[in-house]
Amino acid sequence: MTTTPASLESLDLDPAFALHRGGKLEVRSTIPVRDADDLSLAYTPGVARVCTAIADTPSLVNDYTWVSNVVAVISDGTAVLGLGDIGPAAAMPVMEGKALLFKEFGNVDSVPICLDCTEVDALVETIVRLAPSFGGINLEDISAPRCFEVEDRLRELLDIPVFHDDQHGTAIVALAALTNAARLTGRSLGDLRVVVAGAGASGVAVTRILLEAGIGDIAVSDSKGMIYDGRDGLNPVKQALARDTNKAGHTSSTEEALKGADVFLGLSGSTVSESAIASMAPDSIVFALSNPTPEVHPEVAAKHARVVATGRSDFPNQINNVLAFPGVFRGALDVRATTITENMKVAAATALAGVVGDDVRADYVIPSPFDKRVAPAVTAAVADQARADGVARR
Repeated sequence: MTTTPASLESLDLDPAFALHRGGKLEVRSTIPVRDADDLSLAYTPGVARVCTAIADTPSLVNDYTWVSNVVAVISDGTAVLGLGDIGPAAAMPVMEGKALLFKEFGNVDSVPICLDCTEVDALVETIVRLAPSFGGINLEDISAPRCFEVEDRLRELLDIPVFHDDQHGTAIVALAALTNAARLTGRSLGDLRVVVAGAGASGVAVTRILLEAGIGDIAVSDSKGMIYDGRDGLNPVKQALARDTNKAGHTSSTEEALKGADVFLGLSGSTVSESAIASMAPDSIVFALSNPTPEVHPEVAAKHARVVATGRSDFPNQINNVLAFPGVFRGALDVRATTITENMKVAAATALAGVVGDDVRADYVIPSPFDKRVAPAVTAAVADQARADGVARR
């Protein structure tokens, strides 16, 4: 699209464009530069003494620069929202938005970075070279299955937290909400049989955290049907899922597997019929999380399910990643964690579920992103667990 002053004025009539004009972020100084003395301390010659000290003792970078409190929000633009592969330039508004949420909800400074490369080796090499400037790496909107390898390799190579939010943010919030939904219906996680529709980044991560938390049984489907041991054409990630899930041996469709299931978790962009939801067990739980169109309309699901959650803000029980990632990184940065462990993710989910407490009800199994208790609870739980897991440096 060729833009002219007139066309820009037309775009600005849309409040979303008007809000984004000029970007959503700026850099501010934390110290005044009022005179020559201030300048000589903030820059040359005073800064040279700090540089020399860091050169002699590299860990001092965490005390005398912003590194220990800043996260890189990095994307290659290949899986942006529900828009797909739209490229790095078009991904920047989302990365700016993520940085805004980091600051607003966790008081974490972050820098949005969109990379013009998509090959795994190139992404890993580029991010490793950028890493000395940051205390953590938040990967964002990188398509599956590449995102799994990128994250795994970066976690091996770096001694700072690496967190793909599309995977783990969704997983933490979903676990928290499911914990409360199970409690509301008088069950534990170990009592539940779950069907997950979707084996992309979020589907795999949700499945993994539920396994870690002791789910009773869980089966996963993709666009070709249920994932099971021995199914042809599975990539390594799905082969691992096949080995670790689907104890009941479902080999047909998602809807067939839903018969008698306790929980449906939709992370696929597909649709599920009302009759399939109706075939689930009594007091069923439906998390239809695809955006903007859930796998089943929440009002339809509510006819048959005890608890319904979506990814949308216009229905109760929004599974929103902003409930997790600001507190997760704040906690990890506060103790200068070398990584984010599975235990730290589960601890974050437990803390998030605990915010709801005894107020749990069918339309309130997860708190609002604007609940001021959320970030401090998650931060404290993550920091404590990092110390318990031996990955904290202070």
